[in-house]
Amino acid sequence: MATKQSTVDFLVDQMRDAGQIRSRKMFGEYAIYCNGKVVALVCDDCLFVKPTVSGRNFIRNVTEAPPYPNAKLHFLIEEDRWEDLEWLSELIKKTCAELPEPKRKK
Repeated sequence: MATKQSTVDFLVDQMRDAGQIRSRKMFGEYAIYCNGKVVALVCDDCLFVKPTVSGRNFIRNVTEAPPYPNAKLHFLIEEDRWEDLEWLSELIKKTCAELPEPKRKK
């Protein structure tokens, strides 16, 4: 089951207070970027946030799952948390702050 564009649009809007948020379609699913860093994936209409120490501390009771077969575990964010703009934006902001800068292409 592929992710609906409307799901991605909603999540991007809900994360807007975290920084410069954009999405990019990749292999039928989506990557979510914050300030140029990949912070989350949206696969099968589910939100998977990259794991970080600050994200784990913020979420507290973390559910981890792979966004696609053979992928590293990510934090699976339940749909009822998507509605909380402040909470979701703060999670994305904390995740972005902890992730390294993307490597520049030659």
